[in-house]
Amino acid sequence: MDRPDLNAYFHRIGHTDGPPAATLETLRALHLHHVQAIGFENLDPLSGLSVKLDLPSLEGKLVHGGRGGYCYEHNLLFSHVLRELGFRVTGLAARVLWNAPDDAIRARSHMLLRVDCGAEPYIADVGFGGQTPTGPLRLITDVVQPTPHEPYRLIGQNDDFVLQTQVRGTWKSLYRFDLQEQFQVDYEVSSWYLCTHPQSPFVTNLIASCPFPGGRYNLFNNQLTLHPLDGFTEQRRLGGADEIRTALQTHFGLRVPVTPSLDAALTRLPA
Repeated sequence: MDRPDLNAYFHRIGHTDGPPAATLETLRALHLHHVQAIGFENLDPLSGLSVKLDLPSLEGKLVHGGRGGYCYEHNLLFSHVLRELGFRVTGLAARVLWNAPDDAIRARSHMLLRVDCGAEPYIADVGFGGQTPTGPLRLITDVVQPTPHEPYRLIGQNDDFVLQTQVRGTWKSLYRFDLQEQFQVDYEVSSWYLCTHPQSPFVTNLIASCPFPGGRYNLFNNQLTLHPLDGFTEQRRLGGADEIRTALQTHFGLRVPVTPSLDAALTRLPA
């Protein structure tokens, strides 16, 4: 079985404290470093390319290739690292509720992790995009939990959990999940659907995001948005493919591939 290259991963995310122990402090540090160093992006599905979820492919793209990815890539890579460090990790799946009614029945299209630190379970998610938590969250309901960015909370809904974040004073739901364990094959099926179905948002739109110490950058098609932690949201419409490439490199830290398929995809983005 392949094992992750921890030294390369630590270098990629800027973790310089040496091999860490499997503690809550380590989980918090790696979670924050990961999301601030490796951006969320869907350049491959947008270009018509398949997304590979085996460990060598994940490392080749996200660690060595200067790229980001979407939830399956981020959280699978993170799970390999955490298990190698000695954490007990369980893959979970969620139904996305962002900008949808809380009772919406959607496919289980999002991946997150349950991580056990000693006797206490946590939720870790380094791949939700624009509202990715920047720290792990205790698996406990009705408690507001601070992170280096926004506060989050879990609420109970029948036998499920709903993850919410507070945005401008309002609680908004991200997704609903239960604790049924998911496996690589489950993620392979969902990922294939999301990166090939002609109506998938990852096929039809450019999506990128990355938090930084003072806030978050989000990009949807040609709309670049800066969300400061303290201050007013700023939006800017990018002028074309070259400007989009520059933004992906500058604000999201991505090594953007130069291919005819991506050039064509960036050119035909909806306004």
